[in-house]
Amino acid sequence: MLVDDHAVVRMGFKMLLESDQDIKVIAEAESGEAAIKAYQEHHPQVVVMDITMPGIGGMEAIERILAKDSHARILVLSAHEDSVHPKRVLNAGAMGYVTKRSAAEELIKAIRSVAQGKKYLEASVAQQMAIQQLSGEQNPVDVLSEREFEVFMSLARGKSTNEIAETLFLSPRTVGTHLYNIKQKLNAQNSAEIALIAMRCGLLEP
Repeated sequence: MLVDDHAVVRMGFKMLLESDQDIKVIAEAESGEAAIKAYQEHHPQVVVMDITMPGIGGMEAIERILAKDSHARILVLSAHEDSVHPKRVLNAGAMGYVTKRSAAEELIKAIRSVAQGKKYLEASVAQQMAIQQLSGEQNPVDVLSEREFEVFMSLARGKSTNEIAETLFLSPRTVGTHLYNIKQKLNAQNSAEIALIAMRCGLLEP
């Protein structure tokens, strides 16, 4: 099952994957909510999921799918090339992480591994994570909850409270509470400082 909020992206990946004789895309979803529903209907062997989507987003969708079926095999296919996102999705229970920039063969290899119940990390991502672990560096954003992290990323990208509320289907008041907690935890005064923290963590292009 392919989960991505861009129809053109799904179409491209579907054509790419189905050029392999062993792989068939049996379902597609454009949001986290739709992914949970489609998973229950189709029970795909592997879910290939983007994480940055409107609504509950991929991270929460991973947790909810696994809460319903602990054997679900989820591979995250994301545009994020940092070490923070992979760590979070693996902690949430995903079995693999590949960036959208990776070659077609790598994605197919990752799907095969996950289908066999093996974890798969793209080499460059695994290397980044290992370097961070070996250096003993604690990433400041590790203290944020999943929802706080989503709000943090939206703020870092310059979104307003109302825009975030609309995208994540939350009330502006709830977003305000998250914003308060984020500032407390990261010792940040405003959105500019939040963006700076995101850049230092490699989560945002300078």
